[in-house]
Amino acid sequence: MAYSATPIFYDDVANLISFAVLILSLVVQAVALIHCVTQRGDGFQAIGTLPKGAWLAILAVCIILTLLGVGGGATGLFGLIGVAAALIYLLDVRPGLRDLSDGKGFW
Repeated sequence: MAYSATPIFYDDVANLISFAVLILSLVVQAVALIHCVTQRGDGFQAIGTLPKGAWLAILAVCIILTLLGVGGGATGLFGLIGVAAALIYLLDVRPGLRDLSDGKGFW
């Protein structure tokens, strides 16, 4: 008899966790996109990465696909690719741009 209430509770918790993951995914992707928009274009060439336009296209398409829920939302294929692209930008490109603007350089 106790098993009859389990699926109802499970669905509520699963939906809540999925919504929290979606919000977190969109926030990470939005931060990466906003940072990319505010940077100078010549800095991307100076640190030896993709041009600014390519990063803008990648991040914008990924956030749109995640927002529309294509491929399963934040936990689907495109959502995970979007988070991966945003994290690569935030953890690799952003520090390079910051070092370049500080004048210290990372080389």
